Amino acid sequence: MNRIGVFLCWCGSNIAGTVDVHRVIEEVRKLPEVAHAENYMYMCSDPGQDLVKAAIRDKNLTNLVVASCSPRMHENTFRKAAASVGLNPYLVEIANVREQCSWVHQQQKDVATRKAYNIIKATIEKVKRNAALEAIRVPVTKRALVVGAGIAGITAALDLADAGFETVVVEREAEIGGKLRRISRTFPYHEPADAILAPRAEALRDHPNVTLYTSSEVTAVGGYVGNFDVEVATDPGDGGPPETRTEKVGAIVVSTGYDLYPVENLGEYGGGRLPDVIDGLAFEGLLADSFRNGEPVRRPSDGRPVRDVVFIQCSGSRDPENHKPYCSRICCLYTNKQARLLRDRNPGCRAWVSFMDVRTDCKNTEEYCQQNIEERGIVYVRGRVSRVWQEGDRLRLWTADTLTGEKIELDADLVVLATAVVPAAGYAEVSSLLRAGVDANGFFQESHIKLRPVESSTRGVYLAGAGQYPKDITDTVAQAQATASKIQSLFANEELAQDPLVCRVDPDLCSACGICVPICPYGAREVDALAGFSRVNEALCEGCGACVAACPNKACQLKNDSMVQVVGEIEVFAAEEGEEDYTCAC
Repeated sequence: MNRIGVFLCWCGSNIAGTVDVHRVIEEVRKLPEVAHAENYMYMCSDPGQDLVKAAIRDKNLTNLVVASCSPRMHENTFRKAAASVGLNPYLVEIANVREQCSWVHQQQKDVATRKAYNIIKATIEKVKRNAALEAIRVPVTKRALVVGAGIAGITAALDLADAGFETVVVEREAEIGGKLRRISRTFPYHEPADAILAPRAEALRDHPNVTLYTSSEVTAVGGYVGNFDVEVATDPGDGGPPETRTEKVGAIVVSTGYDLYPVENLGEYGGGRLPDVIDGLAFEGLLADSFRNGEPVRRPSDGRPVRDVVFIQCSGSRDPENHKPYCSRICCLYTNKQARLLRDRNPGCRAWVSFMDVRTDCKNTEEYCQQNIEERGIVYVRGRVSRVWQEGDRLRLWTADTLTGEKIELDADLVVLATAVVPAAGYAEVSSLLRAGVDANGFFQESHIKLRPVESSTRGVYLAGAGQYPKDITDTVAQAQATASKIQSLFANEELAQDPLVCRVDPDLCSACGICVPICPYGAREVDALAGFSRVNEALCEGCGACVAACPNKACQLKNDSMVQVVGEIEVFAAEEGEEDYTCAC
């Protein structure tokens, strides 16, 4: 006989402001097999967890239902609390009565209260059929792989290597450093980028715990968290076939970086047709030449010192109809820096910035940009440039000041486009190899934006740098260090405990048809031809249920989420709609 405990969290007013928590608990106490039910303002707090632990001990509870927020928030919290007093953590279930109930029925208290009760009742039906599972144990290879050796990859690799872990770095270019090699000065202190990069690049090359592959790519990845087998192909540079090596690692860092949206795609600005219409990185090259040679900034077409430059913000960004829908975030900052450095290098030069909005979201950057405008005479014009064309040896532009309504025509020697930041070429292949998901724009997707911001959708694969979304050097380095810290925590264990809520196969029902093999997004399925049924690699399985949906014989089942359990939950809501005669067809 089950002795089920039910604990309803108020979540402050998030749940209790909509759901009548006292009424729900009164009704839950009447249900069969419920031995204890109570509510509390913050069940996830230490006092709330103490209530749960005390009830498990005092009432000899065999199963728990915690009605609160999403399981992604506090499922592990309550599992750990239960385990600390001897209850198997997989006999704990979360009933989501916040996101799936109170938040969507804020003006319907009676509806929300009834729905919360049914969600809890359905979860009770599920938890009483849960099995007491044990965590899956796998060994850990305490070596890391870093894909990409820009500033993000270098930082993550050095932090791991300094912590004593062997680190393999794979860079597809012949030189390390990524886009930072092409930047002249950094903001807000105008420090030479090479002063940041050079010592770190040298430290990486010379570090005894680092194996560095340049002119190389990852061509195959197998295994799972703690035990990846990675194939690395290196171009020997003499026309011969690539040299292939296999590295065994326990964790992988994706730091593949970014590219800029091609200027050729911006025909309205003369991109690809007019030699003096360039992107931000090309302008950084002009600045670098100026600093190196001690000369003014010169334009590409004829080497003449520039007198008038127009910087066009949001070139390809924030334009869902024609180009990219998102803000590239760093453009406002580097454009202001470039205009400032231009005014310093070419005294008397006029710098115009065409913008829609100015976004300065990093430390000290608002003050930096404002100071440059006030002290260096940079002119900002709010409005989109509609056209750029060549007239003689000068460029002409049409725009408008949306603040005054005035139409403006400008002459310029040079036009610099702050083009959209896009994922680096080859991101799709890396995503496929590592089974690390990307978003609609091709940036690598974090597992959870709040709780797991540096982890990908595949365990053991971590993210760092602008391959995840556009970010400046400061944020890139911070994220790389966070990623290295997560991996060091992973490597602190001799073996890993993985969630056992994975798929299982009933050999008596499986026909070895193989449909589940290509369906599995994690590569966790294979058909054992000799045994005559499909097998699950539990270390790779993430319990997504794709194989369950695809299996024609219903041989695949998720542990603690069987069809009997799911139908039992459905029956609760079917009965609420007056269909008490609904029966299970399986």
